[in-house]
Amino acid sequence: MFTEFKKFAMRGNVVDMAVGIIIGAAFGAIVKSLVDDLIMPPIGLLLGNVDFANLFLVLKEGATPEPYASLDAAKKAGAVTLNYGVFINAIVSFTIVAFAVFMLVRAVNKLKAAEEEAPAEPATKDCPYCFTAIPIKAKRCPNCTSEL
Repeated sequence: MFTEFKKFAMRGNVVDMAVGIIIGAAFGAIVKSLVDDLIMPPIGLLLGNVDFANLFLVLKEGATPEPYASLDAAKKAGAVTLNYGVFINAIVSFTIVAFAVFMLVRAVNKLKAAEEEAPAEPATKDCPYCFTAIPIKAKRCPNCTSEL
């Protein structure tokens, strides 16, 4: 049973998939940092010092009454919140990841198209005397026996 599992785990597709998942998780962390630390702060500044991570609605107060200075303070107080700012950050992250995947797929499609468009070297040529197709390396036409 162990040898079967080892054979399964070492197949090319499984290893490729594992590498893709690991790289994808690392890429997700980079995109999250990009959104949370580089993109949303300037947007929040332009909108009047809004911190999107702290945009929330209190559905039910916690042990201490409102107002809560941050989402973290509301959670510590035990309040039930609707965290739409975190959702906005997630949408921006998703959009960036989707765009990156789109660009990757587009690049792969261009490479595939370039491979398919490359014309193959001709294997035949026309005899100038009888106009039949003959091999490109022929020195004499097999149909009319003319020297080429």
